[in-house]
Amino acid sequence: MCADTTTDLTDYKDTLALPRTDFPMRAGLPKREPDWLARWERIGIYDRLRERAEGRTPFTLHDGPPYANGHLHIGHALNKTIKDMIVRSQQMLGRDARYIPGWDCHGLPIEWKIEEQYRAKGRDKDAVPVIEFRQECRDFAASWIDIQRDEFKRLGVTGTWDDPYLTMDFHAERVIAEEFQKFLMNGTLYQGSKPVLWSPVEKTALAEAEVEYHDKDSFTIWVKFEVAELELPDMEVADEEASDGEREAMEAAREAAVDRLTGAKVVIWTTTPWTIPSNKAVVYGADFSYGLYEVVETPGECWVAPGERFILADKLAAQTFSRARLEDGQWRRVGDVNQAQLAGMRLAHPLRGAEGSGGEWDGLRDFRAAPFVTDEEGTGFVHCAPSHGMEEFDLYRGLGMLADVITYNVMEDGSFRADLPFFGGTRILKPNGKEGDANKAVIDKLVEVGGLMARGKITHSYPHSWRSKAPLIYRNTPQWFAAIDRPVGDGQDTYGETIRERALTSIDELVSWTPKRGRNRLHAMITDRPDWVLSRQRAWGVPMTCFVKAGAKPTDEDFLLRDAAVNARILEAFEAEGADAWYAEGAKARFLGGDHDPDAYEQVFDILDVWFDSGSTHAFVLRDRADGSEDGIADVYMEGTDQHRGWFHSSLLQACGTIGRAPYRGVVTHGFTLDEKGNKMSKSLGNVIQPQKVIDQYGADILRLWVAQTDYTGDQRIGDEILKGTADSYRRLRNTLRYILGNVAHFEPSMAVDAEEMPELERLILHRLAVLDGVVREGYAAYDFQRVFQEVFTFATVDLSSFYFDIRKDALYCDPEDSVVRRSALTVLDHLFHRLVTWLAPILVFTMEETWLERFPGEDSSVHLNDFPDTPAGWRDDALASRIERERAVRRVVTGALELKRREKAIGASLEAAPIVHLSPELAEIVIDRDSFATLCITSDIRLTSDPAPADAFRLPEVEGVAVVFAEAEGEKCQRCWKVLPDVGTHAHPGVCGRCDAAL
Repeated sequence: MCADTTTDLTDYKDTLALPRTDFPMRAGLPKREPDWLARWERIGIYDRLRERAEGRTPFTLHDGPPYANGHLHIGHALNKTIKDMIVRSQQMLGRDARYIPGWDCHGLPIEWKIEEQYRAKGRDKDAVPVIEFRQECRDFAASWIDIQRDEFKRLGVTGTWDDPYLTMDFHAERVIAEEFQKFLMNGTLYQGSKPVLWSPVEKTALAEAEVEYHDKDSFTIWVKFEVAELELPDMEVADEEASDGEREAMEAAREAAVDRLTGAKVVIWTTTPWTIPSNKAVVYGADFSYGLYEVVETPGECWVAPGERFILADKLAAQTFSRARLEDGQWRRVGDVNQAQLAGMRLAHPLRGAEGSGGEWDGLRDFRAAPFVTDEEGTGFVHCAPSHGMEEFDLYRGLGMLADVITYNVMEDGSFRADLPFFGGTRILKPNGKEGDANKAVIDKLVEVGGLMARGKITHSYPHSWRSKAPLIYRNTPQWFAAIDRPVGDGQDTYGETIRERALTSIDELVSWTPKRGRNRLHAMITDRPDWVLSRQRAWGVPMTCFVKAGAKPTDEDFLLRDAAVNARILEAFEAEGADAWYAEGAKARFLGGDHDPDAYEQVFDILDVWFDSGSTHAFVLRDRADGSEDGIADVYMEGTDQHRGWFHSSLLQACGTIGRAPYRGVVTHGFTLDEKGNKMSKSLGNVIQPQKVIDQYGADILRLWVAQTDYTGDQRIGDEILKGTADSYRRLRNTLRYILGNVAHFEPSMAVDAEEMPELERLILHRLAVLDGVVREGYAAYDFQRVFQEVFTFATVDLSSFYFDIRKDALYCDPEDSVVRRSALTVLDHLFHRLVTWLAPILVFTMEETWLERFPGEDSSVHLNDFPDTPAGWRDDALASRIERERAVRRVVTGALELKRREKAIGASLEAAPIVHLSPELAEIVIDRDSFATLCITSDIRLTSDPAPADAFRLPEVEGVAVVFAEAEGEKCQRCWKVLPDVGTHAHPGVCGRCDAAL
């Protein structure tokens, strides 16, 4: 403000204290953000935060490791941004918030990439020495880690980027092996044989978390199983005094039923024709109504014959005959089939006695009731190949009959064993994942032997590998399992004796869930899950470091070698050389040492499920690192909802087997990212949003703001229009910050005014800050970034820009320097600056740094080195806020009346008005200060009256007790502040009001 002015000055613009800032309206984020990243790296901001936080309560977010095998997608950006917001906000809440990024480096995703390279070059993987192959996988992972690290850092994510954790580091491989050895030693590890999801293309078992479901066209067939034998008990006669004739009649009826049903065909329906050669049984429903049906006549092309009899569930009979191309009248029901009769049947496989079968299918099939049979589709009967179906496997395991029903017909590549009659060498899937020739071969043979009733095709949801995208099969194969219902012999029984018990207790008693429904999902999965399949038939990973006794059976007590000295030698080698030591020449003798005869033991070369790797990260990150967690437990794991069956799940099982509880105290879950229309993103649809493209166009802060504005606990949508809306919100917020910066340039700490000495309007803003401080802290503590941003954004753009700033710009620009109102406003702006900029720093990391440095430049300066400022509880004044809220309601009627006059061109600005405000008696006791209310309404004057209002006064139906009559302000327009006042022109400086004259 100019102190020396002349009395003839009529252009007073230079005498105003206008906002003064170089903070640009246009952010230019894509070009400027890399400079801030470089600055943070130069000043070592993460390390400085650790030094500053020494002695604070630690907070650890444990990073779920992404796979190091490709550029980031929008889901990665969402995930890492949420994590960064959690870590930054916890730090600014006063914790020592640590973030150690990590990568999952082992497993099929990377191995598959190397195999693709081999196939492109015509190279045979099996001809490459395993250590050489593993080194190529290691190099591939390392190259992508460097790429992904830069892409994550570009998002503004802070952490120990120079020292991340990698599952392929030697120490990590050692710890993963050590964690596996705990299962070996505590009695939960066993080798068993049961159906597992198997990829014929990748030649390995897969975990449920590695499976995705897509629609698939499958063959469907209706197959005939002839009733070969039927044994019925002697018919019981209720009256013991029955005559011989009655008894003979009953026996005759029994024999007639046997004659009538023997030779009839039980019909099954399946979508996997390739499992028919492995059929060992058929099951039925214990509570269904079954009937005997006979074919009366047939159309020209049909696989049934007149007189042929079928047993079907009554509810499904018509549908089944329709599939066989029979119309009503071409078949009939000829009798009941009761449960006793079903229980006495033995069935023949349709290939029984087929020429060239070599007796493969001559044995009769088991036939019994089972609980998983339904009468919703099919025939009311289910064919059982327990080697290829978990329900059938469980049924016969419970009966103690597995040895009678397990087959090994399907090889690791999905082909039938070479010596299987008719089908040997045919493939369920080709190497490229397409349909093989096995299904057709089975169907053709069934047609040939008269075993097929009908066939068709169906489109249904079917499991696929999330890597090769090829369909999967259930295949019985020897695998290694962790028993989740066997007592864990480790003495850590605080939360249960078994892994399942410990996991369920952890879910209910030790872990908080965001959102709450995450608990229900994981609880249901743990409750129903089978034993954990730990083994994979691959090469790139941590091997299952155990030995088995040569010639022993898995059920033998000494089958597994359990020797602490052997384990220690393995771990020592892994620490120094990595897991490649397991594959080195002479490894078996080296690890067995002189304690055991190498010829007496076989070395296991399966690798661990990669989910065991990532599930073990708590041990070598949280437990072993100096910057990990003091008790080895993370405060929070945060991943997508798919990780309820993935990382959340495997980490829980792994830790419950080794430390007796969940490795986390909190679990936060986000949903999936969809396009603007709610569709899943796919390259074929052309709707994929790449994070780098968004950053190049808008900047990372816009992407981060999109994250903050969404409810990440559900699915989120993103697209061009949504991003434009996000950018618009950003611009509005940036304008608010720019206004604050421009005005606090005039503020000096010596000008500060205590809250109790401020005008009511300033005290209202301080009250709002006190309330908002609680909301921000509660929101960040609950990881509710949407609420935090929405509350702060609304306050900044509505309460400040559209209300407070609009009112106070007159005092800020025009009041004398020592004006209490002006100094109070500047003091409030200083308070606003420190709170808004720090509150938003975890979200808009670049923009808030820019804002901070605009006011506090310096090489060592950074908003991120600050905590959220303490807000005095005394600022809160609910009574004042309630009263001013009533005044603001009255103000809305005034501004509505003035807006009407503006549209009528009666006035150009509200300062030209001095309206008359008619108030009800109640409101007249609230709105009492004429000058302050005129300031609130931004008018040059105002009249308050409780007199009745004329009928044509302006009213708003939603604000009762207020009516406004327009009146022009009296006097001349001040050439400096533009108020219309009677005293303008009566002072030393021409054309100004008294207030401005004093300021000059």
